[in-house]
Amino acid sequence: MVEIKTPEQIAKMREAGLVVAAMHEACAAAAVPGATTKDLDEVAARVLADHGAKPNFLGYGGFPGNICTSVNDIVVHGIPSKETVLKAGDLLSIDAGAIVDGWHGDAALTVFVGEGHSAELRELSRVTEESMWAGIAAMRKGNRLVDISKAIESYIRRQPRPAGGKYGIIEDYGGHGIGSQMHMDPHLLNYVERRRGRGPKLVPGMCLAIEPMVSLGTARTHVLSDEWTVKTNDGTWSSHWEHSIALTEQGPLVLTAPDGGRAKLAELGVEVAPDPLG
Repeated sequence: MVEIKTPEQIAKMREAGLVVAAMHEACAAAAVPGATTKDLDEVAARVLADHGAKPNFLGYGGFPGNICTSVNDIVVHGIPSKETVLKAGDLLSIDAGAIVDGWHGDAALTVFVGEGHSAELRELSRVTEESMWAGIAAMRKGNRLVDISKAIESYIRRQPRPAGGKYGIIEDYGGHGIGSQMHMDPHLLNYVERRRGRGPKLVPGMCLAIEPMVSLGTARTHVLSDEWTVKTNDGTWSSHWEHSIALTEQGPLVLTAPDGGRAKLAELGVEVAPDPLG
């Protein structure tokens, strides 16, 4: 069953989303050469405490961190550690979540640590982020779930890699419903799989976490012995971007973006819904 939220519940999710945005801002600023991923986890914990929010990652299925910190060829679910020291040139995904009064927010961004990143890495992150926004723009009343998948995949497939070849759209992980739980129905693929059909209609009150994950090579991944860390099979680096979005009668609202997604969606000709927090 897909959970449909009331306007009041969406307002609570907006509160949680703004906490996640604050976590991202603080953690991205702290992601400098010499910092450990455990340092970033501690920064995230302080932001949660300052806002009176709870982490939705910590303890989830036994996960030991407040955030996921995924470096270079780690796609998702990297565990914060004192042993993982960031260095200039690293590509870091920070996946963060928060709970406010039982309602969840979840988002991820890719951060360039220090200097020295190639044009190909910068383009990888740009393509991944822009494909997310293409998917968000397709989240409108009357469309179906597959229209979001198609928008994400189509954007990625149109982008040439600077070094040649194709980008890998990670197959084993995707977006999801979000609300009174962090992971809910429906599961959202970042590519179109015909046998899954078109999926449910998008209706007001539906909330989704849209999160493309893209590599410089393979679409295949494996999980390490810690039962969390997900790496690409061929060791190529990857990027991960995510926002939580509510569909309302007035259109989409990006719950985890400080401006509600207004600036980026305006570029795509989409008007965002009014912010329930003003």
